Amino acid sequence: QVQVVESGGGLVQAGGSLGLSCVASGSILSINSMGWYRQGTGNQREMVARITSGGTTNYADSVKGRFTISRDSAKSTVYLQMNSLKPEDTAVYYCRILVRVDTSEYQYLYWGQGTQVTVSS
Repeated sequence: QVQVVESGGGLVQAGGSLGLSCVASGSILSINSMGWYRQGTGNQREMVARITSGGTTNYADSVKGRFTISRDSAKSTVYLQMNSLKPEDTAVYYCRILVRVDTSEYQYLYWGQGTQVTVSS
């Protein structure tokens, strides 16, 4: 079993900052990539930022320069620092991890339960 638990989020005014954390635990051999996705009301889930085991990062164009993703591999934790928040950043934010649980070639995808971020104008 693998567990993915997010924390952080909440309500903030436009222009403010919030930080999210996501911890993975359980029967994990290695974590390949970790990322944050979000889903606003009536919208499809979209990638916000992701980071590989080697530290390579990717960001959605809408958050570049404002959000920063980082990870602490020793703690199996990924962070998302969100600055200069806008009302359109309002969404449920989900953590996603891609892991290996054994020595086979297979990788498995796990999602957290989501955490609400609300940005007021």
